[in-house]
Amino acid sequence: MEIEASIINREEAEKLERIAFILKVVAHPLRLGIVHILEQYPELSVSDICTMLGSEQSLTSHHLLNMKRSGLLSSRRDGRSIRYALKERDVSLIIECLENCQCNM
Repeated sequence: MEIEASIINREEAEKLERIAFILKVVAHPLRLGIVHILEQYPELSVSDICTMLGSEQSLTSHHLLNMKRSGLLSSRRDGRSIRYALKERDVSLIIECLENCQCNM
């Protein structure tokens, strides 16, 4: 039996890299919660997100900023508050796929 040198083509490899990047960025319960909430609402303020998650504003702001820097979220200033939205919708699809996995979790 002969083994092929490369079963994964470049396009598939890039897709796997993107999935791994997204999983790395959301690999924290608070970040997963942020994604879950922003799937349901087009845009929320930091204060709204903190209230819905029951989290501290400084910690939540830290995670939101890191997620924005990674390109998963977008933000805009609205008066004195900053509002966040999901920029990368693939995040939702990947998380949904994991939630529907038939693993024993």
